[in-house]
Amino acid sequence: MRAVAPAGLVPAQGSAAEAAAGSTTAPAQGRSRTAGSGRGLALLLVLTGAAGLLASWVVTLDKFKLLQDPDYVPGCGMNPVVACGSVMKSEQAAAFGFPNPMLGLVAYAVVVCVGVSLLAGARFPRWYWLTLNAGTLFGVAFCAWLQAQSLYRVNALCLWCCLAWAATLLMFWYVTSHNVRHGFLPAPAWLRVFMNEFTWVLPVLHSGVIGMLILTRWWDFWMG
Repeated sequence: MRAVAPAGLVPAQGSAAEAAAGSTTAPAQGRSRTAGSGRGLALLLVLTGAAGLLASWVVTLDKFKLLQDPDYVPGCGMNPVVACGSVMKSEQAAAFGFPNPMLGLVAYAVVVCVGVSLLAGARFPRWYWLTLNAGTLFGVAFCAWLQAQSLYRVNALCLWCCLAWAATLLMFWYVTSHNVRHGFLPAPAWLRVFMNEFTWVLPVLHSGVIGMLILTRWWDFWMG
């Protein structure tokens, strides 16, 4: 005679099967809707945002002093190459009709707020992460334009600007990595694995390219 399981056990078995299936699908669906971040990314956003905010604040103060006194020499004006005053007086220093660091005061403050929220356990939807990614992409592209202008048009460097550049490229690559790993940005499996293990390679290479451009641009000065 065929054994029949007690009726009361059938739903339990079904529930177990559904729970087992849900354990593999529900998290993936949850990740596609909202995501927080690890403590590392949250701290990185706070620190890079604070670094950019500091640089923007100092440059803004020096810009006001230059407007009051055209002969004022900023503290980071060290030599003909590292000459913050030359950069601040250039047309490129007000690309949107107002001093660039004023834009940084707003943008980097937002990044700090996002980082603090993540440290507190906040989770954001996909559109929020993509908006943050777009903002950092704009930031790194704008910094690239400023770098080209500093090296080949203004012919001078600002150390505070360099700090903001470094902070911006770090936040861009790590936010991009976060979005790729969580499926917010479409990417092949090998790229997700790479971003999970070797994200640090990208900002290192990016910084190395900028460093080499600066080194070769004023090679005779550095070697003199």
